[in-house]
Order: sequence, then C-alpha cells, then structure tokens
Amino acid sequence: MMDEQDFKKRADEALSHLHRALIGAADDYGFDVDFNAGALGIEFEDPPGKFVISPNTPVRQIWVSALAKSYKLDWDIVENSFVHTESGETLKELIERVVSKQLKEEVSL
Repeated sequence: MMDEQDFKKRADEALSHLHRALIGAADDYGFDVDFNAGALGIEFEDPPGKFVISPNTPVRQIWVSALAKSYKLDWDIVENSFVHTESGETLKELIERVVSKQLKEEVSL
C-alpha cells in the first residue's frame, strides 16, 4: 500500500487533471464544475443532479458519488491511474460514463 504522502500527491494530480478535462467540456454539455477543499463537484441543471469525487486518504481510494451510487477507485500501477476494481474503468472512463448517462448523450473528456 502506498504511503499517505504518495496517495495525496497522486490523488491531487488525478483530480486536477480531471478538473481541467471537465472545465473544457462544461460549456459544451451544460454542467458546472467546482474544485474545492480537495473535492471535485459536478452539478447538472437538466436533469438535476450532483456528482462528488473526493479522495479518502485513510483507505487510499478516490470515492465517486454519482447516479445514486458510490464507486471506490484504487491506484493501479499498471494503468498508472485510479481504477474502479469492479468495472476496470479508470477514473476518467468512469466519469465519462456517468456524465453521459446523466445527460443522455455521449460525453468525451
């Protein structure tokens, strides 16, 4: 298991990268993005909804709350990314899928 400092660095890099990708897509797809206190929020007006992506340092995971579900992602050395162990999706792939489902259109980040 990685140490706390390494986890925080990797989580911050992953969330910052995702934040930049979401900012680039927000105007095109009509949602708002907020990055505050280490957590990333995505808010939708139509249909209404809010997704939250945040690091959980004690367990070294990134947690995603979206579509009334909770997804827990672990660091994957091979993918060099946080990965949802059940689906095998990287953080970016998971967010693309849940945002696409929320908006009922294909979203590419």
